[in-house]
Amino acid sequence: MIAGDIRSDDVSFTAPPYSNAVTTDRSDLPNVSDATVSEIGEFSVIARATDQRQQPADVQVGPGDDAAVVTIDGAAVVACVDTLVEGRHFRVDWSTGSDIGRKAIAQNAADLAAMGAIPVTFLVSLGCPADTSVAFTDDLVAGLWAEAARFGAGISGGDLVQSDQITVSVTALGSLQGRTAVLRSGAQPGDVVAVAGELGKSAAGLHLLANMNSDSLAPFVDCVHVHRVPDPPYTAGIAAANAGAHSMIDTSDGLLADLSHVAAASQVRVDIETALLPIPSAVAEVAEMAGVDPLDWVLGGGEDHALVATFASHQTVPAPFRRVGSVSAGSGVTVDGARVEQRGWTSWRRTE
Repeated sequence: MIAGDIRSDDVSFTAPPYSNAVTTDRSDLPNVSDATVSEIGEFSVIARATDQRQQPADVQVGPGDDAAVVTIDGAAVVACVDTLVEGRHFRVDWSTGSDIGRKAIAQNAADLAAMGAIPVTFLVSLGCPADTSVAFTDDLVAGLWAEAARFGAGISGGDLVQSDQITVSVTALGSLQGRTAVLRSGAQPGDVVAVAGELGKSAAGLHLLANMNSDSLAPFVDCVHVHRVPDPPYTAGIAAANAGAHSMIDTSDGLLADLSHVAAASQVRVDIETALLPIPSAVAEVAEMAGVDPLDWVLGGGEDHALVATFASHQTVPAPFRRVGSVSAGSGVTVDGARVEQRGWTSWRRTE
């Protein structure tokens, strides 16, 4: 996931405002000779990769959104890529090959949905050890195709390579069907913030898998399943685009983390009202068992791949979106009007 926004009607390129904490002025970043990617952070690495790079004329939306938009022979193609790494994004003792395949497609398709696009096809690269069983790869492929079939898409190519661990990288190609892409940078003061999909279940599922034996998981199968195989509200993205959503993003990193990208790209303040946030009963039950506030998982859990969008206050928010907050002048993200510690996923975060 990349924060910020880049749009150009005249080919000129300006490096995006990834967040209040990140600058594209390299002089303000640690010297690369004595810093690691973990030390400078994911979005500083992105800033270094995009700073002063000029996009080709046919790139309508470059680095900085859920997906790129490229014009090819007059047609807009929406493209994104995500990678799953064993031990970081999945465990083979927790998930089947089919689960992993479906998850790989789902997280990419959610990025397309956040742009208001529908998936057309996917390209998949698989890296795995030489002793990986064919039964596993067959199951993985079955999962890839099963999730792609949910929207009439397929797998049109890819690559295979030997690696020390299982890695699945998916490139998704989608169509806007004549619609204008919904970007992170369009939120306006006075907008309402609305969410489609449930929040917190993946985090609850992760807690269960990490802390309970398999015999104890049955009462919470829904949370565990969402962690293994996300269920993004794909059609909600199109509904939001058709309704004139000003901005949209999928909650891959967590509601607060992803809304911080919208706030930075749009140069606005986003406020979440916890009284409006529904907490799934299963999430509340698991949180009580774990001794944590369920709002921690709802606000910062990540990997639910719900969609969060902003709409003009006079608009009717389309189903299944529900209002959870508002947009005003300012910067950053607040909860019930107060600044909170940033929560959510980021690459190279220390896990100890």
